Amino acid sequence: MPFDFDEIIDRENTHSVKWDYHNHGGFAAWDKTYGHNGADRVLPMWVADMDFRCPPAVTKALGDLAAHGIFGYSAKTDDYVEAVCTWFRTRQGWDAQGEWLITAPGVVPTLNVVVRAFTQPGDKVIVQRPVYYPFFRVTTNNGCEVVSNSLILEDGAYRMDLEDLEAKAKDPKARLLILCSPHNPIGRVWSAEEQSAVAEICARHGVIVVADEIHGDLMFPGETFTPFATLGDTAAQNTIVCTAPSKTFNLAGLHTSNIFIPNPALREQFAATYALHTLPGMNPFGIAATMAAYRGAGEWLDAVMAYVAGNADRLIAFFGQEVPEIRAIRPQGTYLQWFDCRALGLDKDALEDLMLNRARVYFDEGYIFGDEGAGFERINLACPRSVLDEALVRIRDAVRAHRA
Repeated sequence: MPFDFDEIIDRENTHSVKWDYHNHGGFAAWDKTYGHNGADRVLPMWVADMDFRCPPAVTKALGDLAAHGIFGYSAKTDDYVEAVCTWFRTRQGWDAQGEWLITAPGVVPTLNVVVRAFTQPGDKVIVQRPVYYPFFRVTTNNGCEVVSNSLILEDGAYRMDLEDLEAKAKDPKARLLILCSPHNPIGRVWSAEEQSAVAEICARHGVIVVADEIHGDLMFPGETFTPFATLGDTAAQNTIVCTAPSKTFNLAGLHTSNIFIPNPALREQFAATYALHTLPGMNPFGIAATMAAYRGAGEWLDAVMAYVAGNADRLIAFFGQEVPEIRAIRPQGTYLQWFDCRALGLDKDALEDLMLNRARVYFDEGYIFGDEGAGFERINLACPRSVLDEALVRIRDAVRAHRA
């Protein structure tokens, strides 16, 4: 079935965070992305949602539910659990069990619950910066300290610093490691060997691994994702796995996530804290969309990732030929790309000004992912190719003007 990812879909005035808001000096509505601004409009390429229409199976399921006309209190049922677990079994090779599954309104709310359930104020949570910045907030909001096992960039690729992880996991105050897998923003898909080393270190020192696998289905062609809980019983019994269909099928606004906790003691402790802090039940549209996507949208997902891979190739080639000062990190997964602008010689504020005000492209600035991200930018590649091409030309012209 052909899918038209080149289609420009008007998202203005749809309450879209990506298009109708900004987060510079405070979250607020703006109209800079609107078409009436003409050539001066800003291209929003920051928030991690797609500018592609959802899979046809999803839109049909939601239309059928809307036509039914009753949207009362809802909860997971056996057929929901079967759809979710079957997806992971067939797509990722992970024999996820229904008894491990707790539904939640999102991965970030879940991380807040995890920190509350398994730490005390003053404890430490290990992250691997540069990394998804809400990890910092869920840690500090709960009175804990963020400790960075910073990633190492060598020859255009990132790797883990396992020696540093060992040293930091030894600290008796270290309680959790939040593992971003695949990694946002750098696009690394961690190998089984890398994750096994993490599992061994954390188990040895009593550090629980919280595996944020929300991007786990977003693999570039030829890449393979290894779920953390498939690495053996030691890993499975020491992890909380956070999944959701939201990134995979562009369903973030439906607030439906699936949390898997194989260890019954950890699951019971999490559930007790969850009951105190999070609303029970599920969004009926989230249920319908998740089941439809997991049962009938695999072909759509394959097509999306082939298109995104084409966008990544285009960006890398363009910068190599037109803006050699900018070095793109080739992603293996996610629909996000990380690129290094440090050779431009700009501090973080000047780089942000160049991209937002002169190139008129709105990215997630690298520094928000931790100090290790200063001088980098994160771009969302899940957009029509014509939009990407316009953004690349704008960046080239802004850099040329900066050189002059």
